[in-house]
Amino acid sequence: MNIEIDVSSIVEFMALSPDEMAISLFILFGWIPISLIFLYGVFLLWVNYRNGLWSATNKFIFLAVDIPKNNQQSLRAVENLFTYLGGAHGSLDLIETYWVGMFQLSFSFEIVSIEGYTQFVIRTPEVFRNLMETAIYSQYPDAEITEISDYTDSVPSRFPDPEWDIWGTEFMYVKPDCYPLKTYEQFEHAFGEPETHFKDPLASLMDLNASLGDGEQLWYQLLVRPTGFDWPDRGHAEIKKILKEKSPAKENLFDKFLNLIVGGLGAIADMFSPEYEKSDAKEDKDESLKMLDLKPFEKEKVEAISRKINKLGFEAKIRVVYAAKKNVMNKPKVVNGFVGYIKQFTDLNLNNLKPDMDKTATSAQYFFINKIKTRKKNTLISAYKGRSTTIGRLLKVMTIDELATLWHFPIEAVVKAPLIQRASGRKVEPPMSLPTSGEQREEEGEFDSGFREMLGEDSSGSGKKLSEKYDSKEESSVPDSIFIEEGEDSQADFKKDILQKEENNKEVKKEEESQDVPDNLPFA
Repeated sequence: MNIEIDVSSIVEFMALSPDEMAISLFILFGWIPISLIFLYGVFLLWVNYRNGLWSATNKFIFLAVDIPKNNQQSLRAVENLFTYLGGAHGSLDLIETYWVGMFQLSFSFEIVSIEGYTQFVIRTPEVFRNLMETAIYSQYPDAEITEISDYTDSVPSRFPDPEWDIWGTEFMYVKPDCYPLKTYEQFEHAFGEPETHFKDPLASLMDLNASLGDGEQLWYQLLVRPTGFDWPDRGHAEIKKILKEKSPAKENLFDKFLNLIVGGLGAIADMFSPEYEKSDAKEDKDESLKMLDLKPFEKEKVEAISRKINKLGFEAKIRVVYAAKKNVMNKPKVVNGFVGYIKQFTDLNLNNLKPDMDKTATSAQYFFINKIKTRKKNTLISAYKGRSTTIGRLLKVMTIDELATLWHFPIEAVVKAPLIQRASGRKVEPPMSLPTSGEQREEEGEFDSGFREMLGEDSSGSGKKLSEKYDSKEESSVPDSIFIEEGEDSQADFKKDILQKEENNKEVKKEEESQDVPDNLPFA
């Protein structure tokens, strides 16, 4: 039996010119990558569509958080707050992700100044409201949490606008996110009184907020999304890179198939050539560095990365918007001031944050400047109002100490900004000995009797001085001098105390009236 193989088509194809050969290959096989790209695009559109439908079923609320005066809680309390919010992280299966359209919901921690009046605001999914309130109250039992409306509604959503203008940007890491920022522990300096050892970096932002005037608003947004525990792998890879350790290459399917063929051929060769001796493979020399061999700045990098990847992390990014009426807008003061606040967290050997001037900042150069600025302003204001995690730069990992450094309640001892909204006072439990019903009325009667005696009046309620009562009775054995001297002195002291309290109340009221609160605040 003869087997004939027709290779005429191959011969004809090889006889074609190079351009004809390329066209033929494209016609025969070019549709495959085009189809794959098209299907991937359809897949992304489907996922985006399902995400939109599921997102519409989630309601978000805004919580204004007021901390009482004389707040002495350290930033470790805010670390614990973020740690507790890690409970919002959930694992999704393929059906939930690609059919239902579910995704990990995020939080937004914000500091807003409207005409110099500062408020701390948290935007949270309503389903996580109890989680958020528990996280706050567990660290700040005297806090006051109030649901408010969205303060951004007072600013237009489309630009250009005849009355308003904005500037804004996102801030991004300069180096990979496995390198940490300068955190609050590095702002402690043992000089002066113990309560002032911590130099709160938030003080500069509070002063900047307080300096805003009529028609000016500054919005600071820290988007936070819980994430899993796979991100430390990037830190381990960076440490190996610094130590010059060789990581084993990951094999893909093609590599595994090729190794299988080579291994099979080698086995066959050994069968037919038993005398074949393999040459001794040269052992690779270990050229990795040890910690003692590292330079000081390299050692600091390894230690800092190791500390960061051992802490709980969230995906996060920073967004800021300065909105003002055109006749009062002062970009040099606000923009430079906020960039200065962010630069406090710079460690040139490790990491720092910088404005994203290329993609999200509302600035442009060279050509079509006005059109580019308008497009960027509309994109930024839409992203801020929607608290979007997809518009703009990708989220990067920040650990709980970095988040607490960037967003926390000011320490009263070192931050003296006057127009920060605070709780009216501390809440305390009622005393165990507090009387009820009949006991309360009896004690009130005893108190009233004693109070009248202190004033030198008859406890019977006649309103007579005790001295008059005893003067009317000849048989009284009590000397008149006691009631004249002690009674008049105690009454005079009491009146003096009352007048002093009235003066203090007037001063407090006058001080409160001097701090006018804008009428358009959603959280006033």
